[in-house]
Amino acid sequence: MYVSIGEAVLLLGVSLSTLRRWEADETMLPNHRTIGNQRRYNTDEICSRFELESNKVRAVKAIGYSRVSSHDQKKDLLSQGLRLEEYCSENFADFELISDLGSGLSYKKPRLNKLLSRIQTESFTHLILTHKDMLLRFGSEIIFSLCRDHKIEVIIIDDSLEKSFEKELSSDVIELMTVFARSLRDADHIKTESWRHNA
Repeated sequence: MYVSIGEAVLLLGVSLSTLRRWEADETMLPNHRTIGNQRRYNTDEICSRFELESNKVRAVKAIGYSRVSSHDQKKDLLSQGLRLEEYCSENFADFELISDLGSGLSYKKPRLNKLLSRIQTESFTHLILTHKDMLLRFGSEIIFSLCRDHKIEVIIIDDSLEKSFEKELSSDVIELMTVFARSLRDADHIKTESWRHNA
């Protein structure tokens, strides 16, 4: 199996600069380069040379997750996908992109639930997000903790807020307020009906 330079670094437990220095002085050269001139290293050779147990080496795989709240944000979803693809192709030999549609307040997004299942089966090693709150508006830390428990590294490639993201945040806050207002109205209605019944 061939891995990227970023994955080779993880297998060897050395820094990126160390691996590049080894290449420069020909201590360890990449096995081949892709059409895009990306380095690729053979895991069997790494395990043999550095006496690593190949059966204990977990295959490195990244999943890039993108999400928007509504169909009219398809342009933003495409933008997220392109950024994730660019980052993953530079750093991982094996990766997969998942796009989702649904509110940041919803825990019922189908692809989010599939992602959670895959975290528990440890079918990948890195979760790549464009923003911290891409999974959920509230509760992302729980998922990050789950990732840590299953030895999955979370990488956030841009933790700054963009205008489209701020717009989505405003939409989620309005949705949250609407839910609370509806709950209060229902509670008041129940109280009123109870008062009339007992009067």
